Amino acid sequence: MRFFLCAAGLLALSACSPAVPDSAAGVGFGDYDAYQAEQQAREARLAGAPLPSPMAVSSEPLDGGAPQTGDASDLVAETQAALREQALNSGQPVLHADPSNPPPQTVTTATGMSVETNFDAVSAERSIESDAALIAQNRARYTVVEPEALPARTGSEPNIVQYALSSTHPVGTRVYSRVGVNSQARFQRNCAGYTSPDKAQIDFMSKGGPQRDRMGLDPDGDGYACGWDPSPFRKALGG
Repeated sequence: MRFFLCAAGLLALSACSPAVPDSAAGVGFGDYDAYQAEQQAREARLAGAPLPSPMAVSSEPLDGGAPQTGDASDLVAETQAALREQALNSGQPVLHADPSNPPPQTVTTATGMSVETNFDAVSAERSIESDAALIAQNRARYTVVEPEALPARTGSEPNIVQYALSSTHPVGTRVYSRVGVNSQARFQRNCAGYTSPDKAQIDFMSKGGPQRDRMGLDPDGDGYACGWDPSPFRKALGG
C-alpha cells in the first residue's frame, strides 16, 4: 500500500513541474540554426549593396508627405505664407517692415571678403605711384619730439630721492648721535602727525636733519625719520 502511495505522489509532482527548454534552441529565438542562416543572408545582402555617397540627400520627405521640389526661395516663401496664415488665425496683427528703412548692405564679392585682398581690384583703383604719394603725405604729418633734459627743481623743499640715492646704509644703522629722554614716546607722538613717511622725512630734513633731530623723528640716528625707507628709490635706479 505504501508503495502505491509513493508512486502516485511522484507522478503528481512530475506532472506539475515545468518543462526544461532545449539548450540547443538558444536564448531569445526558437532555432539557433535558423538564426545563423538569417544572419549570414543579411551579411551577404549588405556586402553586395553599394554604400551611399557622403553628399547624397534622401528623397524621402521629413513629414511623410510628397517629396519637396523647388529651390530655397520657394521654401522661404512657403514658410512666410504659413506664418502669416498662423498669425491671422490666432488674431495677431501681421507686422510689415517700414518701406523707409534702408536696404541692408550686401557683400558684392563671392567670397564675402574685402576687395583689399583682391590684387586685380586694388590695382584697378590704385597704383604704385599713388601709394608712394600717400606714404610721403603721411610722413610729412609726422612730428618728431626730441627728448629734453628734466627741469631743475625749484624751491627750498629737500629732495628725498636725491638723499636716498646719495646714502648707502640700511635702515636702523646708527650714523648720527642722538641725545634726549623719553625719546621713544616723543617719536611715536610726533610721527603720528604726518600722513606718510615721505612727508616726515621732508620735514625732518628741512629742520636740520639728518645731522640734527629737533623733533625726535629719528631716535636711532640712522638719518631716516619715522621709519622712512630709501631702498625703493635705490632699487628703481638699479632696475
